[in-house]
Amino acid sequence: MNQENQRKNPFFEPYNTPHDTAPFDRIRLEDFEEAFMEGIRRDDEQIEKIINNPEKPTFDNTIINVDDEKDNYYDLLSRTSTVFFNLLSAETNDEMDALAQKLSPILTKHANDIRLNERLFERIKYVHRHHRKLTPEEKMLLDNCYDGFVRSGALLDAEGKAHLRQLTEEASILGLQFSQNLLKENKAYTLHITDEAQLDGLPETAREAAAMAAKERQLEGWVFTLDYPSYSPFMTYSTQRELRRQMYMAHNTECIHDNTENNLEICKRLINLRREIAQLLGFKTYADYVLSRRMAGNVRGVYRLLNELIDAYKPTAVKEREELKKMALKTEGKDFKMEPWDQSFYSHKLQMKKFNIDAEMLRPYFQLDKVISGVFGLATRLYGITFKENPQIPVYHPDVKAYEVFDKDGSYLAVFYADFYPRKGKQGGAWMTEFQGQWMERQDVKKPFGPDNCTNVRPHVSVVMNLTKPTKDKPALLTLGEVETFLHEFGHSLHGMFANTRFESLSGTNVWWDFVELPSQFMENYAVEKDFLRTFAFHYQTGEPLPDELIDRIVRSRNFMAATACLRQVSLGLLDMAYYTKKDEFTDDIIAFEKQAWKKAILGKQRTDTCMTVQFSHIMAGGYAAGYYSYKWAEVLDADAFSVFKRHGIFNQQTAQSFRDNILSRGGTENPMTLYKRFKGGEPTIDALLKRNGIKPTQALPKGGVSK
Repeated sequence: MNQENQRKNPFFEPYNTPHDTAPFDRIRLEDFEEAFMEGIRRDDEQIEKIINNPEKPTFDNTIINVDDEKDNYYDLLSRTSTVFFNLLSAETNDEMDALAQKLSPILTKHANDIRLNERLFERIKYVHRHHRKLTPEEKMLLDNCYDGFVRSGALLDAEGKAHLRQLTEEASILGLQFSQNLLKENKAYTLHITDEAQLDGLPETAREAAAMAAKERQLEGWVFTLDYPSYSPFMTYSTQRELRRQMYMAHNTECIHDNTENNLEICKRLINLRREIAQLLGFKTYADYVLSRRMAGNVRGVYRLLNELIDAYKPTAVKEREELKKMALKTEGKDFKMEPWDQSFYSHKLQMKKFNIDAEMLRPYFQLDKVISGVFGLATRLYGITFKENPQIPVYHPDVKAYEVFDKDGSYLAVFYADFYPRKGKQGGAWMTEFQGQWMERQDVKKPFGPDNCTNVRPHVSVVMNLTKPTKDKPALLTLGEVETFLHEFGHSLHGMFANTRFESLSGTNVWWDFVELPSQFMENYAVEKDFLRTFAFHYQTGEPLPDELIDRIVRSRNFMAATACLRQVSLGLLDMAYYTKKDEFTDDIIAFEKQAWKKAILGKQRTDTCMTVQFSHIMAGGYAAGYYSYKWAEVLDADAFSVFKRHGIFNQQTAQSFRDNILSRGGTENPMTLYKRFKGGEPTIDALLKRNGIKPTQALPKGGVSK
């Protein structure tokens, strides 16, 4: 028999890989559709077993079977979709994009078939009203399961359910199309330079990377792209104002051109679809629907935070802008008009003037391999865990590194993947994801769950970034901002790796979205801590440590333009809320609406020929719709939490253990404010953030800050 005919779909059999990791080296594109369809069939079979069970509905025979706990008939659909959609973001191509478009409505229909199954919901509703005594985690699972069905339309009549199906299936397709359009627009643009004089001002690292990018495209000269490691240095250092303008406009007009990648109408439709879904489910707006399951509680809670931040930071931001403008006028003459493509360029000059420091000075001390050791070493110092690269674990691209993670007692804790560099089929930005979550699996499904009848299935987490690549002559040398990005995503990964709950849907990062950024933003605090920098920041050529005097300048410059940066985040939160607090059909011009929506947090005149909304993946395709404020909410929490460490020592293992036990390992098993207060001993306030940023509020803020 032909060997090809004997080949089995790798999703259909045990992986037989280290720690049962995904066998990327054996998976083919054609495997996905077959596995998806079989996974759907198995799901349907499982649901039929549940609803046809003649026994009275119980937590064990209904909720567990519907939700999370695995048995020997493993969740094929979950393992397939996890691999597929992670690769769709990190390593896609035209064929995979087309398959995603084909499968998206099928998968949405399947999810609706489960959530809108009346017989299944009747069993869940019965258990919700009549159940045995439950542990707090079991009670949370039950409440989440019941609420999930209700919020997915289980209480609607037949007509309402049919309408909801149509709305959710259309939203799923449009969200996917939004992302694919943005990726295509981003990768389509290049700035090709052949005259070396036009590289004036650019550091050697940027020139080398651009030369390598040109060579990869079989071009002479230098190529710059809209990927962050290429775009950011160009906008910061290039003296060629016209070229900066071209780069800026290319980036800020993505997806508003008159072509097939235009996202303007897609955004309008997504906003209206979400409003219709929320109103069909009994909410006034989509924001009301979302915030009923968030720490902020309601629209008023979000605006309270955003307005407090504007009041506290805007006066300082105005002073920062005036200082920047003053320097530009002094350099260029009184007739000079500051434009957006000048912001980074003159900010850099001002930072050099005030602190004599910039990203390129630090780059030689931030060799990626050393940064990896430093970040891993920080986790070891705080929590006792260790990392060991394992080349036997399959990866989906040569850039990806796979590590085994061991707990402080030497036991296996997790698998950690790190994907560092930009490439053609990879979305921009940085994110953490999982190829396998954590849960407790019963060894004998016929016996009660307990310590003697379960296996702790450990997670496989992944961090995906777009960091500066190595060149022919130099290793990958990062900016301090890229080190912060690594720390941020690594914080998310710790949330996943330390997960220690019974149910997968409550483990790791499966928490309310305005809590999920706490572990990540908390880790960023270490980026400017001298005792941390001394562990890994050594010159890649000489081995000399980062000088104390330079570290002091880093610390002193930490709050440079901090108020401006804060207002930028607040402006995005205002934009998000403006779209999703709409009660009536959205018919406005997107660009004009955007400029008005965030006006309160914008300093200076706005351009009318650029648009953020059409590339704002977080709120259009990334799950942050009516939730972008979460970054600022979590920033209040992370500053407050880090103040506890500052009090007891930033490497204090007892404090770190408390953070692990009360927050990182507990996932979504309890209300996040309950978990936070258990760690902190009280509610968070905005005070620590204001102190960290050097901001003095014009008046006392309400006691309790963001707490509910």
